[in-house]
Amino acid sequence: MRKLLNTVYVINELSYLSLDGENLVCRVEDEIKLRIPFENVENIVCFNYMGCSPALMGKCVEKQIPINFVSPHGKFLAKVCGETKGNVFLRVAQIDKFREENLFLTKNTMAAKFSNTRQLIKRTLHDYADLRDDSQIQNVLDLLAKKSYDVYDAKNIDEIMGIEGFCAKEYFSIFNKLITNKKVTLTFEYRNKRPSLDPINAMLSFVYTLATNEFAYALETVGLDSYIGFCHSLRSGRVSLACDLVEEFRCMVERFVLTLLNLRIIKESDFEKQISGAVWLNENGRKIILTKWQEKKRSEYLHPYLKQKIQFGLIPYIQSNLLAKYIRGEINEYPCFLIK
Repeated sequence: MRKLLNTVYVINELSYLSLDGENLVCRVEDEIKLRIPFENVENIVCFNYMGCSPALMGKCVEKQIPINFVSPHGKFLAKVCGETKGNVFLRVAQIDKFREENLFLTKNTMAAKFSNTRQLIKRTLHDYADLRDDSQIQNVLDLLAKKSYDVYDAKNIDEIMGIEGFCAKEYFSIFNKLITNKKVTLTFEYRNKRPSLDPINAMLSFVYTLATNEFAYALETVGLDSYIGFCHSLRSGRVSLACDLVEEFRCMVERFVLTLLNLRIIKESDFEKQISGAVWLNENGRKIILTKWQEKKRSEYLHPYLKQKIQFGLIPYIQSNLLAKYIRGEINEYPCFLIK
């Protein structure tokens, strides 16, 4: 079983990363804030503008440690990484398999996404009896159940994505009701992406970016090309396959955001509003979310397919390995990540 190492998040915008022997060093205005051995690091995510030394980037490439550059408000900018592991024949098989079975894979992925979303909602209903008679929530549950079967009648991916878009709109129409702590002052009206126009959308986009980057790294680790997907169309600079696998994982991100809100771990003071109307997490807000995300990654989770407890942060690697096994023909079907 793979060992979960540390992801280093650099959130101070004045930080500069450099190399010192076998150690990663973070400096702020010439003062060393962090020194950590490379053997304890598996990923680096930089929200800073100062960047990294060429020597550090070279060392990270040598040790297969990706450096992800993300804007302070969570937009992915670029990635520095070494060559893809695995042999070229796996990547050729990946392309062939996705050409032949992209519709089948997409149907399974979206059905899993709808099922997982239902489980998220039902968990809230289990904990809060007052919501069980809410007709709008029940209608969304019924819709998701029905569409989990309807996707298998779709004739093409565009039709499936149309179903997914409709379900997402209906689901997010009740998302604010899942914020059950009445003391929470933040509210959610509808889902918008970049730029985020309210704090909750800013949180969702930020954590979606974290999850997507982790899936992309996991895919590259097992030898798959994270840019060649079966569902999301090919686009220069987009890790389409990581976006595909994140679809069945999105409910975990949304549950994480809801937990931070309901426990009032994140507050209005952790955001800043721009003149343009965009809302960003400030440095303290990013620090809180990244700290809690790391804690979440180290928690134990019973994997539905393996039937054994694993660290939550290993889910991207396990799903990537299962997809690679499917592509190589070692298993007959890719087992989507399904919450029981």
